[in-house]
Amino acid sequence: MTFSLGIVGAGQFSGQFATLFQAHPGVGDVYVTDLLPERAEQLATAQGLAGTFPTYEAMLESKEVDAVAIFTQRWTHGPLVLQGLNAGKHVYSAVPMAITTEEISAIIEAVRATGLTYMMGETSQYNPATVHARNQIAEGAFGRLFYAEGDYVHDMDLGFYEAYQYSGGEKWKETASYPPLLYPTHAVGGVLGAWQTHAVSVSAIGVVDDRGDGVFDKEVSQFGNDFSNASALFEVAGGGSFRTNEFRRVGYPSHIRESRFRFFGTEASMEQLATVALWQDKKGVQDISELLEPKPTMAPDDPSLQHIAPDLRAAFTSGSAPVHDRARLPREFDNLHNGHEGSHHFLVDDFVTAVNTRTLPSVNAWVAARYTLPGVIAHDSARQGGARLEIPDFGDAPDA
Repeated sequence: MTFSLGIVGAGQFSGQFATLFQAHPGVGDVYVTDLLPERAEQLATAQGLAGTFPTYEAMLESKEVDAVAIFTQRWTHGPLVLQGLNAGKHVYSAVPMAITTEEISAIIEAVRATGLTYMMGETSQYNPATVHARNQIAEGAFGRLFYAEGDYVHDMDLGFYEAYQYSGGEKWKETASYPPLLYPTHAVGGVLGAWQTHAVSVSAIGVVDDRGDGVFDKEVSQFGNDFSNASALFEVAGGGSFRTNEFRRVGYPSHIRESRFRFFGTEASMEQLATVALWQDKKGVQDISELLEPKPTMAPDDPSLQHIAPDLRAAFTSGSAPVHDRARLPREFDNLHNGHEGSHHFLVDDFVTAVNTRTLPSVNAWVAARYTLPGVIAHDSARQGGARLEIPDFGDAPDA
């Protein structure tokens, strides 16, 4: 069984996923559309896709397309996802799910009403540290887990200026000020993807930017945002807490590792930094760095990555880590590029399998809400000077 797919957005990210979707034996024809038609044509020609559509609306009206994969700017996802579901298409969406509680609620209701597949492509779901922690938690190795940390530390100087200029055109500074806590899923999802709980309240602090270059300037920002760094402390259901950091002005080698995690239990703990990862218990310390280290499948200077800022290329070249179970993946992926610490192959396979078998994907709408909504509420908390706010919850997925 196969289905046809429409790629929405032909930017720096989507081309890597177009290759994987096209190679998956569960996918048939792959199409593409973009607000800039020339970009869609370039991607279709370069990868031999089935064709292009002049608009997203035309793609949704077509009976040739069964599902859509959305790779547009991060604040546009919510409305585009709803359009896709309401048009009868299965939807894969890049992160975040949406940027308001109302959009998130509407997506869940649309999935419930239509019975269609929705999945958010959160890369931290398959971050090697998250995979290992998830396995260890399932085995009870931590004892009672009571605290965790998740960081997404990516300095604007390391590729983000170029990325926003590429996607934003002349007014790129208006959107480069995107609030860090509204892009929470790499940090939150890495923690909750291992720890099977959800956040119930949050207190957050934002740091006002002082670079003075027009980015993170309230007067310029489309979002009225001047926070470039932010930290949030969450309370979780069942007892315990976790802290996340979203940093965009930070002296840290994000090209080596953007996301990193720590987990603390009553019997053991695990800590990951840029170049080392440790498992620790009451007897001693074990270096588990090799277990969590992906081996690159593509060189950063590969011609297919020429349009991507050099500081961002590492995210598109990482292969799998020893902790990853590749046995479930199609053999067609064995020699194809991977990315974001080995997650891309698994995310594509999750969505394709869910659509073709009509089962829930790993990061379904209810899980995606638990990865996204904490950041939305945390941003409100930061704007209120750290006020502790309750986080709504939409419950578990049906039959989960």
